[in-house]
Order: sequence, then structure tokens, then C-alpha cells
Amino acid sequence: MAEKKGYVATTKFLIASPTKVRPVARVINQKSCSEAMAILENMPQKGARLIKGTLKSAVANALFANKKLDEDMLYVKEIRIDEGPRLKRVWFRARGRADQLLKRMCHITVIVDEKAGE
Repeated sequence: MAEKKGYVATTKFLIASPTKVRPVARVINQKSCSEAMAILENMPQKGARLIKGTLKSAVANALFANKKLDEDMLYVKEIRIDEGPRLKRVWFRARGRADQLLKRMCHITVIVDEKAGE
């Protein structure tokens, strides 16, 4: 990868299925950070709460790295929901059988950047 501008925050090993978290991430992609936070606070999904924490961390990283920035100057440049490892559990069934229950994990990566017009 070449030079990738932006401020990054990553949260790993969250017990939530990536397929359930990705639709929430699509809603806030390319939006301003303040607007994205407002959207995430009003969404009922668990994924919204998980993404909100990572987004807060990315904004804090940006404000710490560049003291001239303000939260209103930032937008969500990229958000990635990657698949993590799976916890394998035994699920007991009728007649002495057992199935395997897979508890899926995800890694959330949020990249925020300054708006081009500023």
C-alpha cells in the first residue's frame, strides 16, 4: 500500500457477526463524523454501539495528532468490517447428538480524514 492519509482506529475480536455489522457500517460511510455519531446513537443494532466506540477512538486519534483540527472538519473516509476467528461451541441436540455452534467475531477499522474543502 502506498501512503494512506487519514487517522486510523481499530477494534479487534468483537463478538458480533460481520454480516450483521456491515449494513450499519454502510450507512455512515463517507459521512461527516458528527453526522455519523448522531446516526449511530439512534440505531438500535448492537453493531452501531460497537462502531460508535471505534469511531470515537479514531476522532480522538485525529484530534491528538493534529491540534488544529476540530471534530466538524473530519469525515469517515473508510470503514472496514473484517472477519475474525470463530469460537467453536458444542450445541447439544436431541437423541444424544451434538452440533457445532460458531460464535463469529469481527474486526472494525475506521479511517477518518479532513474534509477537502477546509
